[in-house]
Amino acid sequence: MQPVTLNAADVSLWVSRLWWPTLRVGGFFLSAPIASENTIPSFIKIIMSVSLAFLMSPLVRVPADLSIFSGTGLFAAVQELLIGVAIGMVVQLAFEALTFAGQSVSLTMGLGFATLVDPQHGANTTVLGQMFMIFGVLTYLAVDGHLMLLGALAQSFQTLPIGVLHIDRNFLLSVVSWGAHVFESGLLIALPAVIALLIVNLALGVVTRAAPQLNLFGIGFTITLLCGFLVLIAGIEGTMAGISSLINNALSAAAELVAAPAAGAH
Repeated sequence: MQPVTLNAADVSLWVSRLWWPTLRVGGFFLSAPIASENTIPSFIKIIMSVSLAFLMSPLVRVPADLSIFSGTGLFAAVQELLIGVAIGMVVQLAFEALTFAGQSVSLTMGLGFATLVDPQHGANTTVLGQMFMIFGVLTYLAVDGHLMLLGALAQSFQTLPIGVLHIDRNFLLSVVSWGAHVFESGLLIALPAVIALLIVNLALGVVTRAAPQLNLFGIGFTITLLCGFLVLIAGIEGTMAGISSLINNALSAAAELVAAPAAGAH
């Protein structure tokens, strides 16, 4: 049995093959839904990033002249992090839009004071915002969104090869335009409940003008809260359809983000 010998060239090649995918996967874990939760220890995230990068390393094509310890290598490293962050952020924005939709409904129906600590952001979030977020996470897992997002990440190593400039004006504009669209979708999810509660508030205003002796603060809050819950229960099917559409569109946007540069190259 011949002894196994290692030289500096082999070690450098192995480190390079693992270094570049680890950067992109690490950026992905910084922004992707569920994976970026603050409740997950940083050490676990590092282990998961390196393990996933090791599994995806056969898909990686590293230019032979790309050195880790060079100006070009530093620029490529920053770009790999940004690509990973962008892939995860495209879907994470959908969950932020759901939180925004829940907060809009909460403020309209008078539940703005009912808040919980959001472990993802480390800040207080309204109860309905948390509820919409939970609905979104369950929908995301039900449609295997985590697997589809990992598939988009793996595909990015083929369509966005390492060492080539990808973070350009079109790439950034696609992320920004999707961010504007996703918050518009979140507002549309909350719009039916907001309009219904606005009509209730207008009716209370008319009643108060007709009967000034009524205590608006005594009965108005109760009526608005009760009507808010009734509207949410009556529109739960439409709300879930909107959440499902938003999550599916976010996953499609992530797939288009990694496929668009390849399409433009042909």
